[in-house]
Amino acid sequence: MLTKFNRIIKFAFNDFSRNKGISIAAVFVLVVTIMLVTGLLFFQGIAGYLTSQIQDKIDIAAYFKDGTTEQEILDVKNKILEISPNIKSVEYVSKDQALEAFNEKHQDNAVLARALEEVGNNPFLPSLNITTSGDPIQYEEVSNILQTSDFSKLIEKVDFSQKKDTIEKIYSITSNINKFGLLFGAVLILVAMLVVFNTVKLAIEHSKDEISTMRIVGASDWFIRGPFIIQGVIYGVAAFLICILLSALFAYLLSSKISLILPGFNLFSYFLTNFWIFVLIQLGFGIGVGVISSFIVVKKHLEV
Repeated sequence: MLTKFNRIIKFAFNDFSRNKGISIAAVFVLVVTIMLVTGLLFFQGIAGYLTSQIQDKIDIAAYFKDGTTEQEILDVKNKILEISPNIKSVEYVSKDQALEAFNEKHQDNAVLARALEEVGNNPFLPSLNITTSGDPIQYEEVSNILQTSDFSKLIEKVDFSQKKDTIEKIYSITSNINKFGLLFGAVLILVAMLVVFNTVKLAIEHSKDEISTMRIVGASDWFIRGPFIIQGVIYGVAAFLICILLSALFAYLLSSKISLILPGFNLFSYFLTNFWIFVLIQLGFGIGVGVISSFIVVKKHLEV
């Protein structure tokens, strides 16, 4: 058994080295295919970051009645975190912090500055700024809890109704981005597999006389199929080694450029953080497509 396996591996490497042109072509096509799939991984990372940034900008505010103490507001914060598991974050903003933020935002607006002086005191109310995963239904649930629970007597208003349309539009945009990524990825992978399949088919077609000879001398189906399946593994491993190096290089070179467009997102750091995911997908896809394509094509010849 071991002898047969060694012979299969030997035949596979001999065929790989003997048909260098076809082997290089098969590896090249796999490299292109894997890099397209890798591009989708990078796209998902960028899209995920964008989606997260957009969702973090969306919040609803619960404004508390003047005179509500900070401890009462913090108690409400803790209670709604317990009641609603969909909340990502709750930020307490005091009257002084609200005034400071307003002044900073409108420091160049003399009209507003004079109006604020005429009021004479701090007109802002303390609030809790609440962020969920972005789903409008979750924001509505939080709004309903705030306005109908025991602590609703402390709340002056919740601004969900004013922000509802904006939240729904942004949620729709982020959902469409994710759907487009999945659909585009599925189509791309399908096309890529067809291209690889035809390239491997060309490589094996070149050895059809050898397959016929092996059948004539009584070789078993698995002995005939084995070298070509091992070749599929060789194609996949060779393509993976090239792709993982190219991925690291591209991520490093493009990182600074993408950071200019998306401050806070580092493509190379994303690659390093998800390194083993890249390895698993690239290696699995390369070997999987190479082996499956070889298996199907050789099976066709064995059935003739």
